[in-house]
Parts: sequence; C-alpha cells; structure tokens
Amino acid sequence: MLVQGKKALIFGVANDKSIAYAIAKELKDNGASIALSYAGEALKKRVEPIHEELGSEFMFQCDVADDAAIAESAEIVKEKWGNFDILVHSVAFANRDDLKGRYVDTSREGFHLAMDISAYSLVALCKAFDPLLNDNGSVMAMTYYGAEKVITNYNIMGVAKAALECSVRYLAMDLGERGIRVNAISAGPLKTLASSGISGFKTILATIEERAPLRRNIIQEDVGKTGLFLASDLSRAITGEVIYVDSGYNIMGI
Repeated sequence: MLVQGKKALIFGVANDKSIAYAIAKELKDNGASIALSYAGEALKKRVEPIHEELGSEFMFQCDVADDAAIAESAEIVKEKWGNFDILVHSVAFANRDDLKGRYVDTSREGFHLAMDISAYSLVALCKAFDPLLNDNGSVMAMTYYGAEKVITNYNIMGVAKAALECSVRYLAMDLGERGIRVNAISAGPLKTLASSGISGFKTILATIEERAPLRRNIIQEDVGKTGLFLASDLSRAITGEVIYVDSGYNIMGI
C-alpha cells in the first residue's frame, strides 16, 4: 500500500479509458482516498459511475478556465478534507480544427484556448491549492512527445504541452521548498476521449508498434503505475522531470 492514508485530487477523469482514471484506480487500490473533479454537467454523467466504482469520497465541479470556479473548488476541498497530498492534472483541450492541417493556420482564439486549458490550468490549480497541499506532497501532469518533436496534426497541443512541461520545472522550483514534487508523465498514445480528436491517430499507434524498442503500444495500467510511483515516497527525490512511459519510443532516431 504505497500511498496508504494519503488524499488525492484527480482532475480530468473523462471515462474509464482515460489516463486520470488509471491513476485514480492505482492510487485507490494502494490505500489513498480520492476525490474527482468534473468540468460541467455533461461530464458529470460520465464521472458519476467512476465515482461509485472507485469509491471516491466526493465529486466536485471545476472549470479550470475560471479562477472563481477553481477558488470555489479549493473551498470545497478545504471543507471536506482540510488538506491533501496528491494533485493529478490530466486536463487538455484544443479546438478540433486546430488539430489538423497546418500549425501556421492556428487562430489566435484557438491558441489562447489550448494554452489556457492545457497549460495555464496547472499553474492556476497549484496556486489555488497550495495552502491545502501538505508538505512532501506530489503534483503530476500529463504530457506527450509532441511537446518536443513534430507530430503530424498535434499542432497547437504540442505547443501547449511544451508550455506545460516548462511550467512543471518552474513549479517544481516554487514548491520544492516544502518538499512538494512536481513532475510530468509523457505517455505514449492511448485510445482516449482526448486522442479521438487527433487526425491520423491509428497511424501513430502503428508506428509505435513498429519502431519502439518494446515493440508494443502502452496500456492504461502502465501510466497508472507510473502515477502511483510519482505519488508515493519512492519518488521523494524526483522533481521537475518528464517521465516517459512510451515503450521507449522517445529514444529512437532515424
């Protein structure tokens, strides 16, 4: 029970195929109490069955693009728990039109939207929940290889993930004085609600299978167990890092 007695806030559970779900399940199975956020009423219906399945202690609504909503969420968590130990940020969004064609055609509005929800939201959550996050806690965010290499059709999301990864390093510095670790997991492609919006996704999966050293695509459990490691004291000296869970694909050159 690697996280026995710890309390974890999970942002970004969309369904039982999501990365956030896999991490939430591993944390719960290893002794943590969990609480789940949802962005709006439409997603609430998706999260409720997971809330019941995993036995999360409570659910709360939080629009990460709204500072007032984030502040309200922090008050709910303060009232329910008082403090907590683990924050999982698995939130990203971009307009579907900006995930195909040329990156140069990204609209100003689309750029702002993707950066706000996919990158700045981590900063906003850390700021709002900082007073409630226990010393020696853990914050983790989800990224992807498209943050550092060009992935066809990933476009603005790659730029947003690059900003997210850089934010992880700066946040690690800011919060490290209290022993709080901030890291990112760079997961290989998974069939999730988010990935369904990326054109040519099946080609990406086939490429990983062919070229990655382990010759396979990852599964949810691979990411979930890495999240468990980062949440536990096993990772107590690791912060500001991007941990690759991609069957080794990121090491390959031509």
